[in-house]
Amino acid sequence: MTDLVSKVAHLNTERLLAGLEEIRRSPADLGTLELIVRRPAVNRREVLDEAGLDPHEGLAGDTWKGRASSRTRDRSPHPDTQITIMNARAIALVAQDRARWPLAGDQLYIDLDLGAANLPPGTRLALGTALLEVTKQPHTGCGKFVERFGVDAMKFVNSPVGRELNLRGIYARVVEAGVIRAGDVASRQPSRP
Repeated sequence: MTDLVSKVAHLNTERLLAGLEEIRRSPADLGTLELIVRRPAVNRREVLDEAGLDPHEGLAGDTWKGRASSRTRDRSPHPDTQITIMNARAIALVAQDRARWPLAGDQLYIDLDLGAANLPPGTRLALGTALLEVTKQPHTGCGKFVERFGVDAMKFVNSPVGRELNLRGIYARVVEAGVIRAGDVASRQPSRP
């Protein structure tokens, strides 16, 4: 992973902003699951063709269930941060090389508009045979994101437009267990009454 971190020069703000129009072209209702990444241990990534999702486990074999959370009283894993999703066009821009996408630390990379107006908390996404629900937990990145993609990339994803479009990503929880595969359609479900 070290080679991937230092392999590419970080983009500056001007070049990041130049890619914004392409990100805005992300589909609103039907997207494509471009990449599945499991985090089996700290700083380890496994790209998968297929994965199981479970309401109690999250993504099978991922470390989410064993991660302490500052967002829960007992520091247990937060159920609303089970699944991390990033816009495939946003990661393509900041990473510059598909081999570097997993460095962001997210599990699912979907070509779909993840913006707050399109996928507000409570929105459900059908993906493979699983069903996910977008949660209200903010996903803003960390020092590792800066190390891997640069300060300008962190400022870009957390800028007002970056927050509006959720360029750093969103959190979701598994509502119904199922199997997902790279290439599956992610379908925004109608709002519940």
